[in-house]
Amino acid sequence: MAIKEYLTTGQAAKICKCSQQTIIRCFDNGQLKGYRVPGSRFRRIPREHLFAFIREHGIPADAIETTNKRKVLVVDDDPDLVELIVSVLESDRRFETRIATNGFEAGMMVKEYRPDIIVLDVMLPDINGKEVCARVRSDESLENVKIICISGMVERNKIKALKDAGADDFLQKPFETDVLLSQICRLLGIEAVAA
Repeated sequence: MAIKEYLTTGQAAKICKCSQQTIIRCFDNGQLKGYRVPGSRFRRIPREHLFAFIREHGIPADAIETTNKRKVLVVDDDPDLVELIVSVLESDRRFETRIATNGFEAGMMVKEYRPDIIVLDVMLPDINGKEVCARVRSDESLENVKIICISGMVERNKIKALKDAGADDFLQKPFETDVLLSQICRLLGIEAVAA
């Protein structure tokens, strides 16, 4: 199912389990940010603004939880790092995660899970990250999947080779998790929400 970036007042009301009039009132008085469709009376609410509104008002958001989460596949064989990344992403509540510990498992999961983005360790126990990038990019049905490679290596030519193989970005280990989160948000075109 395609993730909606902008919601109608009716969709927002359904998610918040309130009337459409309540959403319109909150929109009109500035509590809920969005925009009016030019030349019409229709309002559109960016998903990130609805998230902020939901958090601010303590609204249970089961509908948005299940339908609008971005899928992240974390591929790394370091259990401590994987746990840290997954914890940060899931506490954001806009993401759901799956884990693969090697390139073979990652290849299987990409086809089944269809992630929006892959956080990919370059040095895997079986095949390297460059090969995983190339395999993902060779499948046209996965062309919208973003890939962030992570590694302790810093050689410019190797980073360039990863990008040539299909990586969208590179992050050197060790890194701050908020830097990773902001790169994920940027690649997915969503707003990075300050903690």
